[in-house]
Amino acid sequence: MAAAPYDREDGLPPSAPPHAAADAYDPNYVPDSVKTFVVHLYRHIRDKNVYEIHQMYEGGFQRLSDRLFRDAPWPSAEAVAPYCDGDHVFLLLYRELWYRHAHARLSPLTAAHRAESWTNYCDLFSVVLHGVVNMQLPNQWLWDMVDEFVYQFQSFCQYRAKLKTKTEDELNQLKQFDKAWNVYGVLNYLQALVEKSMIAQILEREKEGLEQFTATDGYDYEGGSNVLKVLGYYSMIGLLRIHCLLGDYHTGLKCLAPIDLNQQGVYTIVIGSHISTIYHYGFANLMMRRYVEATREFNKILLYILKYKQYHQKSPSNKLVDENVSTQLKEKYNDKMTKMQRYDDEAYAAYDELFSYACPKFITPSPPVLDQPLTNYNQDAYRLQLKLFLYEVKQQQLLSGIRSYLKLYSTITISKLAQYMEMDEATLRSILMTYKHKMHAVDSDGKIVSSADFDFYIVEDVIHVVESKPTKRHGDYLLRQILKFEEMIGELEKVQLD
Repeated sequence: MAAAPYDREDGLPPSAPPHAAADAYDPNYVPDSVKTFVVHLYRHIRDKNVYEIHQMYEGGFQRLSDRLFRDAPWPSAEAVAPYCDGDHVFLLLYRELWYRHAHARLSPLTAAHRAESWTNYCDLFSVVLHGVVNMQLPNQWLWDMVDEFVYQFQSFCQYRAKLKTKTEDELNQLKQFDKAWNVYGVLNYLQALVEKSMIAQILEREKEGLEQFTATDGYDYEGGSNVLKVLGYYSMIGLLRIHCLLGDYHTGLKCLAPIDLNQQGVYTIVIGSHISTIYHYGFANLMMRRYVEATREFNKILLYILKYKQYHQKSPSNKLVDENVSTQLKEKYNDKMTKMQRYDDEAYAAYDELFSYACPKFITPSPPVLDQPLTNYNQDAYRLQLKLFLYEVKQQQLLSGIRSYLKLYSTITISKLAQYMEMDEATLRSILMTYKHKMHAVDSDGKIVSSADFDFYIVEDVIHVVESKPTKRHGDYLLRQILKFEEMIGELEKVQLD
């Protein structure tokens, strides 16, 4: 591919972060180890040597960053261009790494740097969408590309929302680069990657045995490219994440619908992708009151993180929260879990604290109004989601008393329950209807499903309680124990006795 200059109005390389300039950073100086790195990486990309690319991306780039660029940017793309024949696509990939390194290690970045990174992503994705990209890249790199794209969008939204401490120069830069990281542009690029890759149709054909995508981990072993298909696949996860950051959980889940989370998929190959997918999927379900689905998925990923993956995948548990997850939660959060089971201000505070700690870093996508007086509004979206969550918690707490009484009876009259609850019958009927509503949600197929462990109905002012008793599956328990013993025997066989 022919060389092409960087698309900037001034034709200059990316500017260095402020403190890097103070340390006499020379963007044109290329150490010998970086020359070697660029030459070899370029050759491996041309040769479609995915294994070597992965080794250099995961190992070589990190080692050089730690050794030579711990607090400084990498050499500019223009400086390394002679060592890759000035290849336009390779330099776009190099700049993607350059800006990712800058975001990770050289903060605070200016609006200009963030806008330059946005321009580079636009150029890179445009080449993938409209050009002919004849290369194979490791899934890890392609996932990191989408993940970083979403992260930098989130980071820019947070940056521009903190106006109080901005200098005059920073405010002028925000005005100058007001089109950078526009929410519609971000969503459009990800959606375009999904549509152009035809990944939804590929996954659908795979179910019918007409396509092999998951079986090959997304790679093309017939001499083609995996870049567009895998970027399209990971873009569905990126869209889920962005819609969660915006508080649009329904649309987020809709974007992820083509991926079957009950099966192994390309999303499980990369650890970051696996965790991010299940976390955002579970959180979206939680906020939509699909508690059973959220609990099941959180349970699944916690098992993965707890390194019980090996035998838990082979033996499905009939419990909603696995005993190992439950034990770990009690060890770390026993005090908070005890508080949450009460129905007082301390419980409310515990929900507040844990939500604030574990929720996504919500964003306000609209650009700020740069008029005086300047205020910070980076917490507005978070406060709104927290308010909605705590409102739901309060409503659930109000219903807890009813639940406690109904669990004790198989039948009880409305008048008697109203007497116990110290309220009039009309209010009780209203609360019973609220309970019915709150314990049901609409699933992804549009069906109404219950998240309660019992149900009730009313006939002639008498409440009839129907408790759902799950069928005990002794086979699952025995399988889990057999696998545990097999693992223990395997460990014992490794032990060498003197």
